Amino acid sequence: MSAFPSFLYGLLAYGACLASLLYLIGFSGNLLVPKSVDVGASAPLAGALAMDLFLLLLFAVQHSVMARRTFKRLWTRIVPHAVERSTFVAATSIVLGLLFWQWLPIPAPIVWHVDNAAAAQTLWAVFWVGWILVLVSTFLINHFELFGLQQVFARLTGREMPEPQFKAPFLYRYVRHPLYLGLLLSFWSVPVMTAGHLLFSLGATLYIFVGIWFEERDLIVEFGERYRRYSAEVGMLLPRRSRMW
Repeated sequence: MSAFPSFLYGLLAYGACLASLLYLIGFSGNLLVPKSVDVGASAPLAGALAMDLFLLLLFAVQHSVMARRTFKRLWTRIVPHAVERSTFVAATSIVLGLLFWQWLPIPAPIVWHVDNAAAAQTLWAVFWVGWILVLVSTFLINHFELFGLQQVFARLTGREMPEPQFKAPFLYRYVRHPLYLGLLLSFWSVPVMTAGHLLFSLGATLYIFVGIWFEERDLIVEFGERYRRYSAEVGMLLPRRSRMW
């Protein structure tokens, strides 16, 4: 794949991922989308559980395996380094699309239903704060590199990608994974929690903790003692910092 097709591929992958993330907001919050975590075709409980667990597992395997350093080394023997991240982003979008399409709601039982208007509005506020935190976090660590655009643009313009550097800007001085924190806030802050939504939130939460374990292991390999000190001084998901940060 030459430079210009790589750039177009990166743009398409970025657009697909952006659309998937926007749909995920509506899907997880039952907002403005035709099919969501609680809206869709009904199915027997056993069938719905089996399908939904399979979809969550599929996402976890795809996301974890393709993000690992070993897989990246093998994968870049087949595709150019410049499109490795775009391919990861495209695959994630496909798996999310499959999850949105095939997810089977489990409406009963209702785990909680917040009737108080002020409390419900507070939960929605936290829901949106979580998504804002996700967006801000991506720009703090380089949004365009995270989603593969910087890599394909560098190839298009004949520039070398800079070497990875450890940095902890703004929110990252207080919590090591503000992006994951934002996702957790959004997935759990809903006034009505059905059994199906609970399954989705539990599955996403479990994956986030597993993903953090793998990600931090890779970061220690990449940045060594500096990241070890950082993880000892700054909270993983709950804000905490020492004077050095």
